Amino acid sequence: MKLSRISAAVLPVAASLTGCADKLPERPNIIFLLFDDLGYGDLGCYGQELIETPNIDALASQGIVFTDMYTNAPLSAPSRCSIMTGLHTGHSQIRANEEGVPRGFDTGMPDRYFDRMRADSTYEGQYPLAAGTETIAKMMQKAGYKTAMIGKWGLGGPTSEANPNKMGFDYFYGFNCQMLAHSYYPDYLWENGERVLTGNEYMPVNRRLEPGADPYDIRSYDKFNQKYYAPDLMYDRLENFVVENASDPFMLMWTTIVPHSTVQAPEEEVMYYVNKLGEEKTPILDGGWYYPVLYPKSAYAAMITHLDAQVGKLVQKLKELGIYENTIFIISSDNGPANNSNSPKDYFRSGGPFKCTKGWGKGSLHEGGIRMPFIVSFGSHLTPGTSDYAGQFVDLMPTFAELAGVEAPENDGISFVPTLEGRRQPQHEYLYWEYPGSKGWVAVRWGRWKGLVQNVKNGNTTMELFDLQTDSLETTDLAARHPDIVDQMWEFVREAHQPVPNDVEKYKLDIKFPEK
Repeated sequence: MKLSRISAAVLPVAASLTGCADKLPERPNIIFLLFDDLGYGDLGCYGQELIETPNIDALASQGIVFTDMYTNAPLSAPSRCSIMTGLHTGHSQIRANEEGVPRGFDTGMPDRYFDRMRADSTYEGQYPLAAGTETIAKMMQKAGYKTAMIGKWGLGGPTSEANPNKMGFDYFYGFNCQMLAHSYYPDYLWENGERVLTGNEYMPVNRRLEPGADPYDIRSYDKFNQKYYAPDLMYDRLENFVVENASDPFMLMWTTIVPHSTVQAPEEEVMYYVNKLGEEKTPILDGGWYYPVLYPKSAYAAMITHLDAQVGKLVQKLKELGIYENTIFIISSDNGPANNSNSPKDYFRSGGPFKCTKGWGKGSLHEGGIRMPFIVSFGSHLTPGTSDYAGQFVDLMPTFAELAGVEAPENDGISFVPTLEGRRQPQHEYLYWEYPGSKGWVAVRWGRWKGLVQNVKNGNTTMELFDLQTDSLETTDLAARHPDIVDQMWEFVREAHQPVPNDVEKYKLDIKFPEK
């Protein structure tokens, strides 16, 4: 495997970072909060004006806000694969979402699929990582860290060789299967290798209102909003893990399902936003694989604010335990905002300065699908500011390794600890993405330039070229004016792309290269 090279031009931290932080404390606790389908513009510290996120904004004000950090994929499973393995999507095992059920089983029939998963856990979960895969969690275990993932897994069913415990987590609680995570009131969750009943009733996500029910009466939706809210169940376990491991270094991956559809939150919190934003006149009655929702905008906002309040609770708990100053917080999202009817991305301008309408957010390699909010906060140890370091999630593995004082497995990343310490930051020569969904995409970022190829599966070899410095909306194709840059972009693609190392047809992308 040929790994990403560091650019010969080693640039300093962005000018907005003033002063110089001291060398960071060794072996800090690490908490990585990964939202699910949160857009670049959904947090107050990234310009959101309607959704309230005071606790995350407070962490951002004390830390570093990255403006040019990217996920490695525009969908859940491949994004998480790159986080876990430190490999971009030209090298990684999982490059799209694919269920791990036996071949030939029809997952397009929700009732039959969900009933079968409940009856037989071998049908649950996504296509697994290969047995024995080196992961960021195993690396941290070797460094003497206690490791936990609380939230969503999505990289191998509970009976596979790639369940969270076998991939390096001492403790796991949450959804193993991302399909089941479409409900915020599940009847069971996984705790390590055991199903744990929540106390909620089984409710497949394709259920609709009762015949004759008034779609504008909030009581018509009661059956979808049950007693035990998954984010609260997860937070309780999360806090317990922190308390139990306060005297040991720990790595906690908080992979929340917020704000992925279905959009659901406690009623009183939804009504707060109804009063703030106004009554909504267009309930979602047929959400496909999601429940009906009376107030989709208010529910979406309430979910994010609810999670933000939990961040505030966790910060307070860290302070009570006396470990806040030794705990580094990293906050981001797995990919851009979704395009289903439950996600009011246009109303909230979830893409921030980037387009996130259909074809431009989740599931695309446009900026709205892959440019992520990314916040690093570390007590009083960082010089607050912003950084324009252009990185990807593959950088987490070498960064965690440097913080923990351990050698990382082979990976495509670069540690961004120099940015945190106010030192000169090595740079990626280029960033690379490939995505086999939606007829196939390839993208490269090289400095200010972004090359984008769509319809790859149809044999397209025409690369669009955008100057992100002046055209963040990717509206003006400059390829004809800069053929030399396009040629260099194609050389990067040739270097970065390798065939997927398994036989999953959905992951394959046969890239046609233009004749030289």
